[in-house]
Amino acid sequence: MAEKKETKDQGTLDMDRPGDKLRRGREALGLSLQEVATRTRVPIRQLEVLERNEFTSLPGIPYAVGFARAYARAVDMDEVAIASDVRAELGSDMQAARYEAFQPADPARVPSRALAWTAGLIALLLMVGYGVWRTQLYTPQADVQAAAEAPPPAASGAVRPAAARQAPADGPVVLTATDTIWLRIYDQAGERLLEKQMEKGESFTVPPNANNPMILTGRPDALAVTVGGRPVPPLGTAVKTISDFPISAAALLARPPVPPKPAVSSPAP
Repeated sequence: MAEKKETKDQGTLDMDRPGDKLRRGREALGLSLQEVATRTRVPIRQLEVLERNEFTSLPGIPYAVGFARAYARAVDMDEVAIASDVRAELGSDMQAARYEAFQPADPARVPSRALAWTAGLIALLLMVGYGVWRTQLYTPQADVQAAAEAPPPAASGAVRPAAARQAPADGPVVLTATDTIWLRIYDQAGERLLEKQMEKGESFTVPPNANNPMILTGRPDALAVTVGGRPVPPLGTAVKTISDFPISAAALLARPPVPPKPAVSSPAP
């Protein structure tokens, strides 16, 4: 009799395990494992593992508890009580509580492997694109601009003009009005550095860090230009509008000198 009573108690204890409770809840609703899998998006093989109480066969404690809670919700059972039973089965109450923050509340929200690979590939492409953009952004442009503005090399044996030999390699560009003149000075991007009517004797120093500064004016003959304190050929010798005319130190020094005017001979007596 004692043996029969022990067998009966053991059978009752087995039926109270969380997997058996979930199975009885499913059967009470007349649901198949496939229908539960559709509701929870948990694979059937994992549901079968839950019903067999083989929780250690699952990927880890968070997944075992998360799958069990999803199963309990699908069959209208107390998911908190089921989760507690599963943790008790695993004998790791403290460890399960420590990882509760990482527990998947809904298996449907766990990203698939294909989605994870796609997200990783997109992140890699974004990182490569950002690196290329930074490389182009911080590539010095001064050497390229100076090379474009530099004059062609003189032929072998040619004598350089005295003005070209004496002019400094760089220096501040100063524009001085010799008469009333309206002008606009702007850079390569179109940003205006100066726009006004200058009176006779008024000067303006072109910012040395300006990106390819240029000038627009209808009176280039009314401007005296110096680079590093030394005069350079005028921008124009007549009342004629000039536009997009470069006035950087390199561009001005690269211009050829103005040839001297031929001497007018006096008529023979």
